[in-house]
Amino acid sequence: MTTGSSSPRDRRVSQRLGSIAESATLKVDAKAKALKAEGRPVIGFGAGEPDFPTPDYVVEAAVEACRDPRNHRYSPAGGLPELKQAIVEKTRRDSGYEVETNQVLVTNGGKHAIYDAFAAMLDPGDEVIVPAPYWTTYPEAIRLAGGVPVEVLADDTQDYKVTVDQLEAARTERTKVLLFVSPSNPTGAVYTSDEIREIGRWVEDHQLWVLTDEIYEHLVYDDVDTGSLPVLCPDLADHCVVVNGVAKTYAMTGWRVGWMIGPADLVKAATNLQSHATSNVANVAQRAAIAAVSGDLSAVNEMKDAFDRRRRTIVSMLNEIEGVVCPTPQGAFYAYPSVKDLLGREHDGVRLSTSAELAEFVLDRVEVAVVPGEAFGSPGYLRLSYALGDDDLVEGITRLQKLFA
Repeated sequence: MTTGSSSPRDRRVSQRLGSIAESATLKVDAKAKALKAEGRPVIGFGAGEPDFPTPDYVVEAAVEACRDPRNHRYSPAGGLPELKQAIVEKTRRDSGYEVETNQVLVTNGGKHAIYDAFAAMLDPGDEVIVPAPYWTTYPEAIRLAGGVPVEVLADDTQDYKVTVDQLEAARTERTKVLLFVSPSNPTGAVYTSDEIREIGRWVEDHQLWVLTDEIYEHLVYDDVDTGSLPVLCPDLADHCVVVNGVAKTYAMTGWRVGWMIGPADLVKAATNLQSHATSNVANVAQRAAIAAVSGDLSAVNEMKDAFDRRRRTIVSMLNEIEGVVCPTPQGAFYAYPSVKDLLGREHDGVRLSTSAELAEFVLDRVEVAVVPGEAFGSPGYLRLSYALGDDDLVEGITRLQKLFA
């Protein structure tokens, strides 16, 4: 054998997958749960997961579906016709967006919808403008689809919302898609209707595509005047993909049902991909999703009231910590405080230089799990989900207050 040579077998993992990072939020959540399993009193602010059970009527629909032999078989790769119709009606009811069933693809959760959408839109080298702070999955899904994420940072001084001037500065001849997320994960930022219209005009002027993630559409506070991008900017509808799902609104993260809505030809292409990748979403979960999106929003509003209460509590308590600045989020269930003034100083004999080191420090010293801003493209910040019980929330932030007193 020739020294220094390598065979294809030596490259054990493809470069495409070898370059993909593990989900930082799921990693933090898994570590917190593992420590809890050891009996340690860890309080986890890491996962974006409602702490409420799935509504009873949704669970009952799933139980009934289990007994129906129709659901024991393959079904159309693009989704049950009944669910696609229910999504059409739910979209009209909740956002005023009129679509047809051939514009809907039911996916294995919102992440799957995002990947399917980018895979359908992007060719190798196409650029996607990604406002930061961003959810950890977006850049990785873009890279997997052959695209190039181009980050545009909006910090706390601008309420985590990008401007048209920033977008224009990032645009090149290779730009094909703008990723637009409101309400935002990880910051909770919500764009107003006027801000959305301004961005929509910019997208249309430059004949770009836009992917808008509306998974947190029902979690908007303070009566913010906002709306769905393709409704506020109807000229964009033929070049717009909307991603949504049941996970956050109906406390159904584990059921894995999401969807994408877009032009019929794009949705057909994404459906073809899904037919080879996964086939249909589990039928029982789809039947549960029908019950969820077809029902009223009373259970949703009860959860929203609880999130709103926790929102006000966590922001107030975080801002009591010297060196922490936490803007008030107007959507979702995340607080995204700046901790820059805590860095470069010694705490309990340890000098912390980065927010990643800070997150490790608080988990080690007071057993509180948070996600550092490095995971979201903005070092110097922490993300804390307030989708946990009120008592745990207060106890967790109290531990931070004592640690940094």
